[in-house]
Amino acid sequence: MDLDVLNMFVIAGGTLAIPILAFVASFLLWPSALIRIYYWYWRRALGMQVRYANYDDYQFCYSYRGRPGYRPSILMLHGFSAHKDMWLSIVKFLPKNLHLVCVDMPGHEGTTRSALDDYSISGQAKRIHQFVECIRLNRRPFHLVGTSMGGNVAGVYAAQYPEDICSLTLICPAGLPSTTDSKFIKQLRELKDSEHIDRIPLIPSTPEEMADMLKLCSYVRFKVPQQILQGLVDVRIPHNDFYRKLFLEIVDEKSRHSLHENMSKIKAPTQVIWGKQDQVLDVSGASVLAGAIPDCHVYILENCGHSVVVERPRKTANLILEFLALLHSVDNYKKQA
Repeated sequence: MDLDVLNMFVIAGGTLAIPILAFVASFLLWPSALIRIYYWYWRRALGMQVRYANYDDYQFCYSYRGRPGYRPSILMLHGFSAHKDMWLSIVKFLPKNLHLVCVDMPGHEGTTRSALDDYSISGQAKRIHQFVECIRLNRRPFHLVGTSMGGNVAGVYAAQYPEDICSLTLICPAGLPSTTDSKFIKQLRELKDSEHIDRIPLIPSTPEEMADMLKLCSYVRFKVPQQILQGLVDVRIPHNDFYRKLFLEIVDEKSRHSLHENMSKIKAPTQVIWGKQDQVLDVSGASVLAGAIPDCHVYILENCGHSVVVERPRKTANLILEFLALLHSVDNYKKQA
């Protein structure tokens, strides 16, 4: 074989080998870095741009796509210990001409974390209102979406700032009393009785605990490699002290039933989406909301747990779009009447 041809194959092989070896090394040695790259790539592929907004000395981190138009903007509030990128699975199924905003909740990811901040549900709602005013999202009423802890905050926001929103979607929201204890609530009681309350199931510190949390939150059983579990834990461990403080804040009497205490004040058309097999927050909360909010549309998803956004992203996106289309047609009918 000609020496130049041989050299060409060696160079080509080396060029291909470098990214492959880098991927393998990242997977084995730095799985947390691989996870960050994954989210970066997914945001880029979906056209989501990351920006920062400042309110005095407080910084909010958020991602967005599109511009405000004739249809309402959509603001999405994630759950406990998550971040703005958890919504990417739903963003994938939403039209690109919709104006979407996903914000890191107070203390999470790129948003300011301060020991002096008020992390109660009402305190978080106030912070989100500051963010909304910062980016002038409330120039026109917007559609607000929240899941789990973010659903609790979204419900309180809708009650406290009714002029800001035109409609509301609550996905397995926290903040409601339940007639049936979920598996998670039972676990918390057992830990409290055994004086191991610091071992909160939603705050894993080992790959095994991460696997248990995924089983608790999902009805669908995802097969997650050990290295990815380790990467997920590595990403969270530096923040676990904050998560413990936050968890104790939101289960305190001041916040535990915040949504329940405010739900009668919610006047906006409301959509409730809940996984029937939710083991974290019992599905009976959906009927509580339906009985208190006048214009409430409830959707119970079969074979789905607490992580509705991850387990059923296409269905969730379609339900939100159908709900917004229904409200738009109702508004048009009222104008014509």
